[in-house]
Amino acid sequence: MLHIHNTLTRKKETFVPIVPGKVRMYVCGMTVYDYCHLGHARVMVVFDVVARWLRVSGFHLIYVRNITDIDDKIIRRAGENGESIRALTDRFVAAMHEDADALGVMRPDYEPRATEYVGQMQSLIDRLHQKGLAYVAENHDVCYSVRKFEGYGKLSGKSVDELRAGERVEVAGEKHDPLDFVLWKHARVGEPEEVKWDSPWGVGRPGWHIECSAMSSDLLGDHFDIHGGGQDLQFPHHENEIAQSEGAHGHTFVNYWMHNGFVRVDDEKMSKSLGNFFTIRDVLKRYDAEVVRFFILRAHYRSPLNYSDAHLEDARQSLTRMYTALRNVAAEDVPVDWSEAHAVRFRAAMDDDFNTAEAVAVLFELANEANRNCSAAMAAQLKGLGGVLGLLGRDPAAFLQGGVGGESGDIDAAVIEALIEQRAQAKRAKNYPDADRIRAELLAQGVVLEDTPQGTIWRRA
Repeated sequence: MLHIHNTLTRKKETFVPIVPGKVRMYVCGMTVYDYCHLGHARVMVVFDVVARWLRVSGFHLIYVRNITDIDDKIIRRAGENGESIRALTDRFVAAMHEDADALGVMRPDYEPRATEYVGQMQSLIDRLHQKGLAYVAENHDVCYSVRKFEGYGKLSGKSVDELRAGERVEVAGEKHDPLDFVLWKHARVGEPEEVKWDSPWGVGRPGWHIECSAMSSDLLGDHFDIHGGGQDLQFPHHENEIAQSEGAHGHTFVNYWMHNGFVRVDDEKMSKSLGNFFTIRDVLKRYDAEVVRFFILRAHYRSPLNYSDAHLEDARQSLTRMYTALRNVAAEDVPVDWSEAHAVRFRAAMDDDFNTAEAVAVLFELANEANRNCSAAMAAQLKGLGGVLGLLGRDPAAFLQGGVGGESGDIDAAVIEALIEQRAQAKRAKNYPDADRIRAELLAQGVVLEDTPQGTIWRRA
């Protein structure tokens, strides 16, 4: 049975869907004003694997991941660029899809944009206002009265008095309490017309937190199974979602809350202020996209993920070992034999809170056994189980000979093949010094030659 670590209860629980056989999952997506970074890559890959495993486990899944396309940062960036909000957000939505596709992330079933759900947000705010949980502040913003919601703080595990305003909670004198947050932001002077909507409280735009409450409830209902996102969203964003949704509807919002850990760079949290901030596309200039995906999945999703060149290089070498096994032992495209011992252990790992680190260890064992025994059955299991994680789906030669991300220093495949032929001619002429020299020259350029009964094959080092 599947067990999930529930942030709400702070323990691992047996997963029981609300409707037997069906799962509804919502994940907080990107705010699209810039290119996606490695933190976004982790969210996308982690919950892509969660979605894949739920479906492999036989559940009918509806997966929603939203797009925030209205936000202070978006308005500011569009103004700086001299372009419309829509032009900016469309451009970075397209870039996000390019990055996700490169990483092998399947599209969610629904990808709602916040600007398409303003009407639903207004209805939810009106409901909160009628229930006395929202008020109009002196500056005409509509704010949520945190202290009037009895359960506030249950996701973060702290009382209201222990909590402090988070990164996106605006503290202003017009609020009744510093922890109160904006549901509807009254239009500011100088803001473009495309971020202004009529409402019962005047012209303005929605606050950030209300967006996800409205989109999730519209697409999944006001009570669903799983809500996910990065650890940084636990407070205040997800705490505020609970307050809004449960305050409005009077019952449980989500049964299981999942949060992936931070990405760190050389053991420091990745941030623009520290100058250790990497976009996905910058990383993909240096490393194969499947290597980056594999690097993310080698760690358990709740643990910190430490990014460094050494760790990426180690991931590349590890993935190379598995693809080498698939090249050496032909693997058929056959369904996974779930009764086989390795697959049983793989399933147990994934059912234990999506433990991809242990699942990857099983893949290594399969690769070693396939190589050691030239076992086509083990190679097929390796390929099939790798596919469950979105790995090992390429032609082995294409991966092994494909370079590390398009660096200009990669020697061209045609040149390599020509040098291999020159080496073969030298060997036939018993000119072994020349043959050794060509092997050494290729190795110096990152190309490893392997002589087999079928001839010389090569791969990138």
